[in-house]
Amino acid sequence: IDGSGKFLPESKRGLPTPEVAFYKIFGLSLLFPKSKKFGRYHLGYLDENKIHEVDVLAGAFMLLRKDALEKTGYLDEDFFMYGEDIDLSYRLQKAGYRNYYFPDTQIIHYKGESTKKSSVNYVFVFYNAMIIFAHKHFSPKNASTFSFFIKMAIYLRAGMALGVRLFKILLLPSLDFLLLFAAFYLLKMYWSGKVHVNYPPVYLQVAVPSYILLWLINVYFSGGYDQPFRFSKLIRGLLSGTMIILVVYALLPEEYRYSRAILLMGAFAASISMSLLRLLLHALIPKQFPLSSDALKKLLIVGDADEGVRVLSLLKMSGTQHNFIGFVQSDETVYPPSNAEYRQFLLGNINQLKEMVEVFNANEIIFCAKDIPSHDIIKYMAAIGGKDVEFKIAPPESLFIIGSSSVDDPGELYVVDINSISSASNRRNKRVFDVITALLLLLFFPLFIPFQKYPSGLIKNCFLVLSGRLTWVGFNKSLMAGDAMLPGVRSGILTPSEAYAGISGSSNAMNRLNALYTKDYQVIKDLYLVWKGIRNLGRKAL
Repeated sequence: IDGSGKFLPESKRGLPTPEVAFYKIFGLSLLFPKSKKFGRYHLGYLDENKIHEVDVLAGAFMLLRKDALEKTGYLDEDFFMYGEDIDLSYRLQKAGYRNYYFPDTQIIHYKGESTKKSSVNYVFVFYNAMIIFAHKHFSPKNASTFSFFIKMAIYLRAGMALGVRLFKILLLPSLDFLLLFAAFYLLKMYWSGKVHVNYPPVYLQVAVPSYILLWLINVYFSGGYDQPFRFSKLIRGLLSGTMIILVVYALLPEEYRYSRAILLMGAFAASISMSLLRLLLHALIPKQFPLSSDALKKLLIVGDADEGVRVLSLLKMSGTQHNFIGFVQSDETVYPPSNAEYRQFLLGNINQLKEMVEVFNANEIIFCAKDIPSHDIIKYMAAIGGKDVEFKIAPPESLFIIGSSSVDDPGELYVVDINSISSASNRRNKRVFDVITALLLLLFFPLFIPFQKYPSGLIKNCFLVLSGRLTWVGFNKSLMAGDAMLPGVRSGILTPSEAYAGISGSSNAMNRLNALYTKDYQVIKDLYLVWKGIRNLGRKAL
């Protein structure tokens, strides 16, 4: 099951013959999942709750006999990420064994953490795995034909993935631009008739597009395009953009100051029209254009007294807002807990969890992993899944509460934090800082050479940062403890320990600095660390 408790169809699959692969690549398996002809990739016509003999099992959860593996060989290292489970399943069949899909045992598979299905990288990795499989197991003629069509599919799907991603990124800003331009056009017509002033063509051709672009840039940096959309961020971006425009407007020569009245009316029209546009898009396509709701999530914490109260205090310290409904005891034993807070909010035991979700209309559940076995967590997730409930798991003695609902949703990471680096605005600000710093270093490269320990690597690192493969400040992952759970950050040239001489060899100290950097991120920190580590900007990423 996935992180929302929903069944994953790739738990059982058919062999990807050219015919089966064709149906998958061109979407027929998606359109007709229950068809015995078109649905053979995921065997959608087989009952997911019954045992079946199948061709392929998911590599995320296989149970095999050692002697079978020794006879057929282990996972083939030619496959980078996808396809090795298909290859192994097929080799087991060829060796005379049978593969059985067994539904009575479940795991949570947080899918898509390595490659998002909407990404170009996923397309290349997934379909190249199919090519490797074809050349290994099909006849040369069939393999060549299969590879030809797969390569065509790769370029087609990669192009579609790029196009869809670009379309999603540009759709709302483009609609905003067109809407504001139309508003300014109507305002110009109205105002020119009222005050009897004719505006030159350059007003609509240059001035108005410049105003709009400045507004949209400010809305972007204020988080007005982050999902779910918050109207407060939109208005904040428009206000800051208006202030910048008015300052620039005041500094322009008289002949370029066309109308402050239209400008102010345009700002008001922008706030109204852009808000209405988001409301309309949300009404038409709510999943693609979600709005941030002020309604708090109704939360249940499943666990015993000590751990339940610890998790609740962790949420309070993290600054996240919830409508806390109550605690759910992890077993059927009914006894008065010693903890007064826990006793006050105790609703019942875990066997009543499904009924509690319905009665209280709860939409978020946190399981305390210290008190509840993994198989029980999975069992209750599967039983409740599909009711628009978000599930999260609190590992014991951890500051983190983790969970993910789908392939495209990385989920939330609750942590005792002030200004987490994982927030969309901080990720964007960090990326902007990286790009600007790289451009400045390239522009003034000769000035920085005398200060560099590794001058030959500076230009290379600048381009690696610009391409998004590196960041100027990241984590020294080689010194991090194995269980350190930190948000994904690109490999860094410098680390948070750069400002502290002699600390880089201490794993505990490094992890502590990493955690502090993560929980209270500010761009000024990156600037300070780059300044302190300026001599090392040309070294290899850590």
